[in-house]
Amino acid sequence: MPAENKSVTPRQIGLKDVHVAIIESDGSSGTVYKTPVKISRAITAKITPSVNNETLYSDDGVEDELTAFAGCEVEIEQNALTLEHRALILGKKYSNGELVENSGDKPPKLALLFRSEKSSSTKANPVYRYCVLYKGAFSEIEDEYETKGEKPNSKTTKIKGKFYDRESDGNWRMMLDTDAEGVDNTKITNFFTSVQEPGSNQ
Repeated sequence: MPAENKSVTPRQIGLKDVHVAIIESDGSSGTVYKTPVKISRAITAKITPSVNNETLYSDDGVEDELTAFAGCEVEIEQNALTLEHRALILGKKYSNGELVENSGDKPPKLALLFRSEKSSSTKANPVYRYCVLYKGAFSEIEDEYETKGEKPNSKTTKIKGKFYDRESDGNWRMMLDTDAEGVDNTKITNFFTSVQEPGSNQ
């Protein structure tokens, strides 16, 4: 009887270093991003892709199945969001501690970046999965306040958005495991200094 394979794929056990990078341009010549900016401390992140399906019938049977990527919904919960970062991701004006919101504000197109620690990680050898969503925008943020009672009840901030494929190449996400064979360590080092593209930089 063959020996049982007890190897277990490491789980994702963490979330940190949420960044955004404003898109300057996106077209046939490529996508240009500004330098990523870290926004507050992350608590949770939920990414929900959506696909449209259509079944084609002919001769009393299924001829083909058509699928099309329809973007993904993103929800991130953070400990708090500064007014400056709120202005950044929602396209608002911020100066000298003042956030001004206008009916004509338009959220900028941006990339979303973060990393998640794996269960196989150690202090001596940290292991992460890096993720970048290449293009999307966040929507207006709901604010909730509550009077202070005997027991403190702090509030977190949730930001929601829609992300989709970029015009330059159709890519919408890239994930990178630091423990994968042949991984490009240059991308890991530079992941939060510039938006990394698929393919080897070596």
